Amino acid sequence: MLRVDEVRDSENFPESVDVVVVGGGIIGVCTAYELARRGVSVVLLEKGFIGAEQSGRNWGWVRQQHRDFHELPLAMRSLQRWEALTSEIGIDLGFRRSGISYGTTQPAELERWERWNKRAAEMGFQSEMLSGEQLKTQFPTSAASWVGGIWSPTDGKAEPSKAAPGIAEGAKQLGVQVFQTCAVRALDIGAGRVAGVWTERGRIRASTVVCAGGAWTSRFLHAHGIDLPVANIIGTAMRTSAAPAPVAGCFNGPGFAMRRRLDGGYTIAVPGHGRFELTPQNIRHSIKFYQMMRSKLAKKLKIRLGGSFFDGPGSSGRWTPDDVSPFERIRVLDPLPDREWAEAALGNVTKTFPEMQGVRVVQTWAGVIDTSPDLIPVICASRAIPGVVIASGFSGHGFGLGPGAGQLVSEVVMNDLPYADITPFRLERFVSGEAIRPPEMM
Repeated sequence: MLRVDEVRDSENFPESVDVVVVGGGIIGVCTAYELARRGVSVVLLEKGFIGAEQSGRNWGWVRQQHRDFHELPLAMRSLQRWEALTSEIGIDLGFRRSGISYGTTQPAELERWERWNKRAAEMGFQSEMLSGEQLKTQFPTSAASWVGGIWSPTDGKAEPSKAAPGIAEGAKQLGVQVFQTCAVRALDIGAGRVAGVWTERGRIRASTVVCAGGAWTSRFLHAHGIDLPVANIIGTAMRTSAAPAPVAGCFNGPGFAMRRRLDGGYTIAVPGHGRFELTPQNIRHSIKFYQMMRSKLAKKLKIRLGGSFFDGPGSSGRWTPDDVSPFERIRVLDPLPDREWAEAALGNVTKTFPEMQGVRVVQTWAGVIDTSPDLIPVICASRAIPGVVIASGFSGHGFGLGPGAGQLVSEVVMNDLPYADITPFRLERFVSGEAIRPPEMM
């Protein structure tokens, strides 16, 4: 089991609050924190432990670069909030503006990056295009035949084991009540709208419920007749022992991504590769993912039938608020990693940076990524059940976007003017008959 920093539960279980936030990942804790800054009474409920699922298992990249243009405003706001959070909370989240670089040996890829960079500059974000010689100067020990790269000195990284727990502690300082091993079994609905939630510890009254349960959100909402089309994809990563430092921040090269950790090792993965397990949920939403499965992304996925078909976030079955729910049967998703991809990633790193030869793999792990059909999150108020706000489907981007997304969700809850256009994030884009657009990423 991957370890994250411990968060202590609050003392007195509430009977009522203004807002219940379901899910203690990065989106949930940031939403709770931002609402508390506005003076809202909030309880944050997590079936397992704060940050123990994908929010503690991701790469730790905090980037504006390589974003879909709908996501870019969230990413830009997130970098501002990441910068401020450490001083506001007084806890080190591991955030460092150490820069992010991409390098390529393929001219076509470099051309695509140049097109992306031009449009991003029009939106207020500027990366620096690098020639092959400039990239070699930046990474003098690299052995690849670079044709060029792109560099964002304002991007950075944070430590997944520290970030969500640290922000949860900051939320507690502002009055948020936090309870772990406390699954929300169902919404409490009265007069056609949310009246609270039923938990394994009892009922809590509330006029608003934010559903930010990551890979579990779709199953939770499906029980209430809300169809959230996501595919849960299992991604693998690894960390090394203390290693030489060819990269001080984050780097994406041919067949690998790497981040320098605070402990002197690296987190390493193969970008885009994952395991797609056939489950009732994934099968039910398959038509929405037709375009994705026809794309080159599908070549990076293993399609398997696993135990998650029968039990887990993508399985089927009904329960009542008095029953033990699926969310209690699996407190923390801890899927098996695909070790061959971890080995391939490290092999690709050592080809590019020969001094990494012989570095020891300390741990390999996997996480479950709630992935939307267009790789863009759902952030909106539900039309089906007033009082429900959905914040899910972040498609592996949630860690970096967390602080900006939390602020945007808080504005949706408060019915305030949002700092970014929320139209692209509405759930209805998947049910209105409009074409599902491909992501506009670098």
